[in-house]
Parts: sequence; C-alpha cells; structure tokens
Amino acid sequence: MHHKKLEEYRLNQLDEKTIAELQLELADGKITSEELVLMYKENISLRDKNTNAVLEINPDALQIAQALDFERQHIGVRSPLHGIPVLIKDSMNTKDKMHTSAGSLALKDHYALEDAKIVAKLREAGAVILGKTNMTEWANFMSDKLPNGYSSRGGQVKNPYGPFDVGGSSSGSAAAVATNLAAAALGTETSGSIIDPAAHNSLVGLKPTVGMVSRNGVIPLSHTQDIPGPMARTVEDAVTVFAAMTGFDPEDPITVYAQQFEDYDWTQHFKKDGLKGIKLGVPRALFEGGISQEQLEQFEKAMDKLRECGAEIIDNVDLGADQDDLGFAVLLHEFKADLNAYLAKSNPQNPIRSMDDVIAFNNEHEETMLKFGQNLMEQANSMSGKLNEREYVEALERNRFLSAEQGITSTLNEIRADALLLPQDFGCNIGAAAGFPSITVPFSFSAENEPFGITFTGHAFSEPALIEYAYAFEQATKGRRKP
Repeated sequence: MHHKKLEEYRLNQLDEKTIAELQLELADGKITSEELVLMYKENISLRDKNTNAVLEINPDALQIAQALDFERQHIGVRSPLHGIPVLIKDSMNTKDKMHTSAGSLALKDHYALEDAKIVAKLREAGAVILGKTNMTEWANFMSDKLPNGYSSRGGQVKNPYGPFDVGGSSSGSAAAVATNLAAAALGTETSGSIIDPAAHNSLVGLKPTVGMVSRNGVIPLSHTQDIPGPMARTVEDAVTVFAAMTGFDPEDPITVYAQQFEDYDWTQHFKKDGLKGIKLGVPRALFEGGISQEQLEQFEKAMDKLRECGAEIIDNVDLGADQDDLGFAVLLHEFKADLNAYLAKSNPQNPIRSMDDVIAFNNEHEETMLKFGQNLMEQANSMSGKLNEREYVEALERNRFLSAEQGITSTLNEIRADALLLPQDFGCNIGAAAGFPSITVPFSFSAENEPFGITFTGHAFSEPALIEYAYAFEQATKGRRKP
C-alpha cells in the first residue's frame, strides 16, 4: 500500500483484531471504516490467490464506508457493527452491483432485485458488505462427487492451513475469515455447512435454531432445514453479527419465535465460568466410526479441559437415532420445490427460471459445468415438486421425530444434560434435521496443522446457553491461531 500508516497497520495490527477492538480504534479516530475497507481489499488482492475464497468485491463498499464514517462523526453509531467490513455467501441476495449465483455459472449474470432480509439487517446495523464469498455450488447438492468448496463460477476454495478439506458449503466464508480478509462472514447451513467449514478453518461457527433468523432472499435448498449464521474468529464476534441478524420477518413466518430475542442483550452470556455445573452428553456412536485416532485423542483432551472448567461429561450417550436413519428424501423433494419458487420469482431478466433450466444450461456447457456431474440435481428434479408424495411426507415426519423428539430432546431430558458435545462437525445431520442450534469452537491442531474444534448442540432456541458454554471454553483454551 502507498499509505505507509495503513500498510504498517495492515501488516502489524489488523490480523485477528476483534470487532470490539476495531470499534475502539474507530471511536478513537485511529482508523476509519474507509481505511478498513482499503486494508481488507489489500489483503484480498494479496492473499486470496492462496484460498480462492472471495468471488467478487462490492463496488460500493468504499463509499458506503465513507458515508458510515460521516455518520459516526455527525450522527452517531448505529450498533457494534457500524463501519465493520463483512463478507457474505454467494447464495444471499443483494440489491446492489454484485451478483447472486450460488456459485453457478448458470446465474453468473443474475442480479437480485432486493436484499435478503439478513443482508438488509446487517446494512441497517451499519455493517459494510465487502463482497461475496465462493461456496460449494448449489449448497453442495449438485453432485455427490463435488468436492467441498468447488463451484463452476469460482473454482476450488482451499484450506489456508494446508492440504486439508476446507469444509462445505460455506467454504469461502470460512477461508476468508480465517485468513483475515474481513472481520466476519455469513454462511448458511442445511446440514453442516456452517459448522463443518468453521471447524476446518479454526473458526467459531454459529448455526442458529430454525426460526431465529430470516431465510427470505437466500437461494434455498430445504425450507425445513436452511438457516443462515455467522462465522468469526471469536465467540464474541460471531455473537455480535448474530445479534444483528436475529429478528422477526413477516415473509418468513417461523421467525415469530425470534421476537423474544429482538433487542436482547447477548453480552450477558459472555461468562468465563459459563461451564460450571453444566452437564454435557457425548453420543459416541455418531463419530467413533469416522474419527481418526489423533482427533479422538484431541477430543479426549478437550473433554478433560471441559471438566477443568466445571462441566460434567456424560459419556457414550444413546441418541436412539443415527445420521444414516435420516437419508436424503426430504432434501431431494424440497430442493426442487424451493429452488423453482426462488428462480420463478427472481429478476425477470434472469433466463434461468427453474431447475429444468439449470440442468439444461449445465448440459449445454458440459465441459465447464459437469466436471463432477449433476446426479443429485437430476435426482431432485425427478421429484414432482408438489411435496405431496408419500415418500416425502413420511420422511419429513420421521426425520423430525428421530432427530428432535426421540433424539436430542428426549435424550437431554432423560440424562438431565444441558447440551450434546461432539468433535468437529460429527453428528451435525441430527441437529440440522431437528432445526436445533449448534456452535463450534476452535480447540487445537493436528501434528500436520489441521484445525480441530468441538461443537455444542442444544435444545431449540438454547443459543444463550450454548454461547455461554462456547465462550467459557474459548477463554479457557484460546485454541485458535491464524494460518
């Protein structure tokens, strides 16, 4: 950078700065939002060749930041996010000069007509939408051979820590925050797509209860499981973004549940002793068949640390359900119905109006679009899209019963535990099918430098409690380190 002060700050101070620390610097006049945008853009231009995490930059970001600097000086600060640059996943609508494509070249020219509700709420809070992140194409439901982090529009997102899985499908959001390309980012989860990439990139990922955050304006996969959430380097940063996202949206009726959390003081849950007297259940059957010996040893050390923090571990809990019991029927049926509805209502200038159109486009551009096939999309497209098939209705009821009533809810009640404890993203399908919240926290690294985190999953709308556990564990372990 030509500006020596900014270059010195970028090189020696910006990395790993929390949102609260940045706000103090902004309040003291040490930096401006405009300068933050310039420095993060510099980081993107220099570092993103190693991760391929950012699809495009918001052309208006710099001037939005300038306007927010003026507001700070002459009107006041909107929220703890005022002037803070954040990135958002490419499946989230923005009414600006950026595209919304779900990572697909089929939608490379698509401009949304309105902001997604969560994007509008971030703007209202004073956040600077810095750009859009790469992702696993169509939320990882195009082909069962598609690697995590790959899209036809953006190519392959890489894990900044080494030749490891970057996680899907909010891969770009995770890799970008891990490498300090923004203060925080938004991802979405249908079944592990926040928890998985956050754990693989030494981040905090918060997957909210379905009903806490609006899905309106987000390219969908499953209306019963989709939920946006924040990814950040600390629990406090993730919660700061989460607080700005939460609230009722009349166009997403399930968010009536979020009314109780509007204007809620989330900072009361930043307790260093938040694990004292807490009981955590460990359903080993969900991970013992797939976890490596090294990760298992790390998990045992994490449990020892939790005990030191005052938590009681109830080991080898039986959930009464396994991830394999759930299957893909719900997602297959809902994907067609939900995507068709989104595309039909999209910008009239968008030529792609249905899943049929997406598949036809992919077939017409086979060399660029079908490197990994599209068998999942074709399978979804073979459904009626009416959601009246017996297979779908039965699968939906079964999944919700197995994961929620018989699984998480009854198990936690029976053993009188406060939450489930799992390594990495293991078992995320269960919480996702139930629509229940999870939060993952960095803990350690393998001998080869692969990040390892632990995940807390709780009852519906138990975010306040999960945040306390995650914050206490984070403060006791300080497990994150930058790439």
